[in-house]
Amino acid sequence: LAIDGDLVLALIARDERTNEALGMVAVSKMDVVIGGEEVPSVALAPLAVMPAFRQTGVAEALAGAAIDEMKRAGALLMFVLGEPGYYGRFGFSVEAAEGFESPYAGPFFMALELQGGLPCGPRGKADHAPAFAALSEEA
Repeated sequence: LAIDGDLVLALIARDERTNEALGMVAVSKMDVVIGGEEVPSVALAPLAVMPAFRQTGVAEALAGAAIDEMKRAGALLMFVLGEPGYYGRFGFSVEAAEGFESPYAGPFFMALELQGGLPCGPRGKADHAPAFAALSEEA
C-alpha cells in the first residue's frame, strides 16, 4: 500500500512503558463512484493486534481512531471486509455497502458513512487499492 502510494493512514498502538508494538491499523485509498462521480472513500485494512494483547481493547481503540481521523480528513465512506458482529459496533453495515460493484461484495463487505450522508445517484464501483488484489493472486 505504501509503495504504491495508496496508504492514507497507519496507526500503531504501543505500550507506553516498554514501547512494544501492540497492534496496528492501516487505511488506504479506494476508487468509489456514486451517481457517476468519484466519492472520497477509504478502506480500513489491515487491523492487527499481537496475540498477547487481543481482547484488551487495542483493536477497538485503533479502529475508532482511524474512523475519527478519516472523518476529520473529509472522507465520505469507509469500507471494511470483516465480521459484521465485530465491525457493526463502529457503525459499519452490509446495507451501507449494498449496490457497490466489488469483488468482495457479500455478507462481509461493509461500509460506514463518515459524514452523515452520501451524494444521490446509483452506486457504482468500489475498488480497493491494487495491493489487495495482488494478495488474492498470490494465494
